[in-house]
Amino acid sequence: MSVGTSSAPGARRAARPPAPRPGDLAELGIDPDQLPDGLVVADEHGRVICFNAAAARITAVPAEQALGQPLETALPLEDLEGRRWWQLTDPYGGLAIRVRQPERNLLLPGGREVLVSARYVRAEPTGPVRRVVVTLRDTEARRRTERSHAELIATVAHELRSPLTSVKGFTATLLAKWERFTDDQKRLMLETVDADADRVTRLIAELLDISRIDSGRLEVRRQPVDIGAAVGRHIQAYVAAGQQADRFLLRVQHPLPDLWADPDKVDQVLSNLLENAVRHGEGTVTIDITPSASPREREDTGTSVTVSDEGPGIPEESMNRVFTRFWRGSKRGGTGLGLYIVKGIVEAHGGTITVGRAPGGGAQFRFTLPVAAPAYLT
Repeated sequence: MSVGTSSAPGARRAARPPAPRPGDLAELGIDPDQLPDGLVVADEHGRVICFNAAAARITAVPAEQALGQPLETALPLEDLEGRRWWQLTDPYGGLAIRVRQPERNLLLPGGREVLVSARYVRAEPTGPVRRVVVTLRDTEARRRTERSHAELIATVAHELRSPLTSVKGFTATLLAKWERFTDDQKRLMLETVDADADRVTRLIAELLDISRIDSGRLEVRRQPVDIGAAVGRHIQAYVAAGQQADRFLLRVQHPLPDLWADPDKVDQVLSNLLENAVRHGEGTVTIDITPSASPREREDTGTSVTVSDEGPGIPEESMNRVFTRFWRGSKRGGTGLGLYIVKGIVEAHGGTITVGRAPGGGAQFRFTLPVAAPAYLT
């Protein structure tokens, strides 16, 4: 029975034309210059036959200068101990069973660090190397991430040390010398412990929020939200804590569209923006709530909240860093994580947030949330 007429499963599989291999870029219709990583390919003689645009950008060597050159000349790599990588690995004369070099940090001339991996292409398992395929990746993005993580750890350690030292000190003192203190002294120490415990709890909550934002796992549980009442509650809390009532001006433009959002997270956004205005700003803190165009497509309406103060404002050169980690508007405490979290919460709702200069010269934050009504109400 011929292969063409066989109904056996194995025969049917054998009759299929082979799919293009991932390495056959021409077969896939992919231009090497479209690849995000650097790609360098050398032929069986060790001469460079492909040097894509990303490789030229990473190495600062023009492609036309690299093509046709020996691989070790076009790509003079050294390991972190200063040894020449091509002599060390010897792709053409090394072990006949070796097929690859795992990714590792190597150095270009001038000391620039890159991530390099290589694949040895052979026509048969132990035959001579026909192609050496090298990929290059810039380490700057990874280093920025590592620096950010290191800064986060250092910030957390610093912020935790102070309240935990206080908690430990007061509790140890009370346990050792309880009878020596009056009731008023005991109450003062316990109130301090309680406040420091709240500070630790808030910091841990911030860290959890950052983790969820960075991983895209921040959940939004939408419910009807009366945004005007929510702002009013925050103002009342500040007044109860000693702020003058006339320091706050709340203006609500009616009618507002029904807003569906996560009430706890909206409270977190309002709390942070109002705290910034009270702590870092001066004069009257004005909160404007207005209907607006929705920041999302296929939705007509949204709700905007603008928080303005009359303080010195934010320097123009700092505007683009306000929503990044660890940005602090002043030296008046804080972790510098609040506005980063605020931006993550607003964007998780499908909204937008901006910063600018208020009419009175202070800082002005404006966030807009889509109405986001459930489908069964629309």
